[in-house]
Amino acid sequence: MGELSERHPFEPFLPEKARILFLGSFPPQPKRWSMPFYYPNWNNDFWRVMGLLFFEDKDHFNLPGQKRFDQARVEAFCWERGIALYDTACEVRRLKDNASDKFLEVVTPTDLPALLARIPECRTLVTTGQKATDVIVDTFACIEPPVGAHVEITLGKSPSTSAGAARTLQFWRMPSTSRAYPLALERKAAFYRRLWVSE
Repeated sequence: MGELSERHPFEPFLPEKARILFLGSFPPQPKRWSMPFYYPNWNNDFWRVMGLLFFEDKDHFNLPGQKRFDQARVEAFCWERGIALYDTACEVRRLKDNASDKFLEVVTPTDLPALLARIPECRTLVTTGQKATDVIVDTFACIEPPVGAHVEITLGKSPSTSAGAARTLQFWRMPSTSRAYPLALERKAAFYRRLWVSE
């Protein structure tokens, strides 16, 4: 284990009018998926956080009686809210047989300027874990914000940035929604709520 690399299993989810882009590190192994979409692990609380924030119901995106998220409802919600989803790595090696970021080696980071060029109305980048945050800091040579806070980054300073006018985005660092991150669901939701208060 750890010698073979994995390519990202999903295409970027980029609604045409997306204003906010959530970036994790990389999906877990398929055996941990409850749906073939972003944040698929039943033990990851990302969709429960969204349920609490927008519907006051942590189970809003759950399929009743099943340990699975409702992918159709999740996608419809993201289209309606202008939420784009991808990850900061498009190829990784797993150094251990688990879903931990700690044991992910990034082989090929995502071309984030090219990704952002596809969603020109996006003004907010959000990382949902430390490894994703590290990639953003390396890519844009910016300061790492504290958890729950943001810094501004400008596209147009790097030679790799697509042609066009400079573009300023808010880069928010949010707590991981993995159960391994020791923070109550309601506390995590309070951090994520700041994103929409600032919109």
